[in-house]
Amino acid sequence: MSARTMPLTARRARGASAFVALGAAALLVASCGTGEDSPAAQGEVEPQTATLTVTETAGGEGGGATAGEVFATAELVNPEGDALGTAEFAETDGGTVITVEASSLPAGFHGLHIHTTGQCEPDSANPNDPEERGAFLSAGGHLAGPDGEAGHPEHAGDLPPLFVTEDGSARIVTLTDRVDRDLLLDDDGSAVMVHENSDNLANIPERYAAEGADEETRNAGDGGSRIACGVITEQS
Repeated sequence: MSARTMPLTARRARGASAFVALGAAALLVASCGTGEDSPAAQGEVEPQTATLTVTETAGGEGGGATAGEVFATAELVNPEGDALGTAEFAETDGGTVITVEASSLPAGFHGLHIHTTGQCEPDSANPNDPEERGAFLSAGGHLAGPDGEAGHPEHAGDLPPLFVTEDGSARIVTLTDRVDRDLLLDDDGSAVMVHENSDNLANIPERYAAEGADEETRNAGDGGSRIACGVITEQS
């Protein structure tokens, strides 16, 4: 995955991988020796040209699954309704490539998940506890997938944390075989969520807590409040 900053616009994933041949002059030597005593320096080995091939995928340069057409997108907004970025979902032979790009976020790591309901209401009730209200609670909890009993980070919607640079921008491309078109676009839909804090992936060693991670940590990785949400919408 390329570390270059990319424009914050929706992209259509490439249907086939593009191959970029980078010509590199290299000396193929017969030993680890270098300098004046090396076989190449003594004229024992003919200089040759090596070619490095890099596969460019929907997620950037450098290998990985080749994504097909984007089948769903999401527009990320904060609780005030300001646009923050996009998420795209593309099918591959190995699963689903998810690309998230955002700006104007606090620097550092943030929990990134897919939540179970396609609703991003800024002031809403928790479907599991109507007395609790907050930003984007209407999206429910993490998308659990077929194994609804699994805890975090084994939910189908659990993704790697999103890293935001000092200028507030972020980009992540990840491949998962836990979600597909049918799961993301079921009857009640689903939503992409960015959390206030870093996701600890329910990693609380017993040396810190004798009983390990508590129920709240196992549910969401202690990501904290929800600072950005996007309803996943089928791409026509």
